[in-house]
Amino acid sequence: MNLKLNSAELKWYPVYTHARAEKKAYEALVKKGVTAYLPLQKSLKQWSDRKKWVEEPLIKSYLFVKIAEANMAEVLMTKGVARFLYFGGRITPMPDKQIEDLKLLMASSVELEVTDENLQPGEKIKIKAGPLKGITGEMISYRSQKQLLIRLEDIGCSIVVNMAASFVSRF
Repeated sequence: MNLKLNSAELKWYPVYTHARAEKKAYEALVKKGVTAYLPLQKSLKQWSDRKKWVEEPLIKSYLFVKIAEANMAEVLMTKGVARFLYFGGRITPMPDKQIEDLKLLMASSVELEVTDENLQPGEKIKIKAGPLKGITGEMISYRSQKQLLIRLEDIGCSIVVNMAASFVSRF
């Protein structure tokens, strides 16, 4: 794959994968030389005979690729990749800041839970303290004083964040 492009031509795109194929699709894309990001979280799974910590995708059936438009076909021809996500009827790149915010969330010690509830728009917020300081989003609801529901608009999902409500201010 020809990745010798001007970095300004490279943009982040969300990719939808086949069910439970996120890790394999990610590995295949990296093997092709594609810059890809798959946010993983550790969770404790229990079977009848044992417990085990496993890494699972934060957002089921999604990963992100940083490519030029000319490389979209190559990404689609990767095993495990189903399609690009469409916003407003067309494939639209995501702002780099959204991926950086997601990486910051993943690097923090804050517990995360992704939800696909049908949510209504609310106030724009900015996290003003703690390990997520500087991240912006949309406040959806307070689950409690320590659990907030925040929407990352361009990813199309919402994340339940466990943190003190006092860490959030209007943006």
